[in-house]
Amino acid sequence: MDNSLIMTGLVNVLSFTNVALVIGGTLLGLFVGAMPGLSATMALALLLPLTFSMEPASGLSMLAALYVGASYGGSIAAILLRTPGTPSAAATVLDGFPLSQQGKAGQALGVSLFASFFGGLLSGVALLTAAPLLGVMVLKFGPVELFAIAVLGITIIGSLSQGSVISGLLSGALGLLLSTVGMDLITGTPRMTFGNINLFSGIEFTVALIGLFSIPQALLLIEKAHGTQKVASRITDRLIPRLSELRRLMPNILRSSGIGIVTGLIPGTGGDTASWFAYNEAKRFARDKSRFGNGDLAGVAAPEAANNAVVGGALIPTIALGIPGSSSTAILLGALMVQGILPGPNLLTDYGDVTYTLIWAVIMANIGLLVVGLMFTRMCVAVTRIPDSFVACAIITLCVIGAFAINNSLFEVGLMLGFGLFGYWMQKAGVSPAPMVIGLILGPVMETSFQQSMLIGQGRMSIFLDSPIAVVLLCIAALSILQATPLFRWLRTAVGGLRQTQR
Repeated sequence: MDNSLIMTGLVNVLSFTNVALVIGGTLLGLFVGAMPGLSATMALALLLPLTFSMEPASGLSMLAALYVGASYGGSIAAILLRTPGTPSAAATVLDGFPLSQQGKAGQALGVSLFASFFGGLLSGVALLTAAPLLGVMVLKFGPVELFAIAVLGITIIGSLSQGSVISGLLSGALGLLLSTVGMDLITGTPRMTFGNINLFSGIEFTVALIGLFSIPQALLLIEKAHGTQKVASRITDRLIPRLSELRRLMPNILRSSGIGIVTGLIPGTGGDTASWFAYNEAKRFARDKSRFGNGDLAGVAAPEAANNAVVGGALIPTIALGIPGSSSTAILLGALMVQGILPGPNLLTDYGDVTYTLIWAVIMANIGLLVVGLMFTRMCVAVTRIPDSFVACAIITLCVIGAFAINNSLFEVGLMLGFGLFGYWMQKAGVSPAPMVIGLILGPVMETSFQQSMLIGQGRMSIFLDSPIAVVLLCIAALSILQATPLFRWLRTAVGGLRQTQR
């Protein structure tokens, strides 16, 4: 464990600029999360161009704080409107809205805030503890192992994406294909540029990101713009929960935080999975299960602690292996790529100061979340009443400005809109755009490490069998693909039927 890098990260994040960016990012995330229909991923994609002129540590601190703030902000709309502000807040609706109807909206939001704080803080500590330990392990990784990690990242995230497994894998493969557009990294030969000089440098990652995540969200909001008027409950009671309430809820919060951290470790899963898992466990451990769904504070604390704990958990494989644990952490990796830092195990060694600044920013953002949440949660009620059509127009405007600002190119604005329409079609078809983004990120890593491996092995494909680590990783990737085949599903069904027959 390199204590000097840990202290460097702490000093960096405690600078006046970074503290201001963390607080600002948390506040912005709070407002974004409170708006029904918006997500942390969309906000991160939209604000990524703002980090271009910042130092890597400062930009990442702001984005990490926004991620943390949005994870809590989703509960505001869930409790007040019965509409999850983010997908991970869906489980909070079950007990949060009944509490709001009972005139206890402030109590529900207070418990949600403190549960989010404890869950996020514990996951930040877990990240700070696990990262140095993994850093020692990844020093053994070379080009062969990096290629195996990239393959594993594509197959796992494709397999665990929402909807069809095959569609998830195809989405990831399409991302890999798009990552090859531009000049060949070794020979300098143009590939799939169709003679257009704008494509010689490849597809700008940020352009694809803004298009795939932000434009579809705006179009979906326009679809719902003529729906019923949103009327939020008012906060009339106290926001800060009593100490006796927190003491009673603490075992539930700690258990749910653990669930969130472990769930975040698995690439492709997210806060929504962790929230439902934690909610079910809270109900299973409860003495009086009949209160769940009718306004039980434990039903608010469990999903909120879990979805904020996912943040730190998802960053562990992101930092240690360069495999994004979620679509939001994929954007954080994109922010690194914009600064010329390639994802992979070298994050903990060559760029240790930036990496540990990001880790401390996650911890600092959760402390800021508690302060900002207590000050501005009541104000966020007004945010939930903003018409969807206005929000959609603002999103599209920011998308165009952000895409143009990257290279002052109208071509990239058109490319962004093209990705946006394609992302909208993907959402309608039930295909997740997250694997495509992962493919865009891991594509250059996979290609470079493969070419380096071939040079090391003098063209021998068996070079990948010489490394025990690479063999294990490639076997896991093969199993991940195998489970997507109809044969595997048929075998699983047949084994299940055989067991029932024996019983």
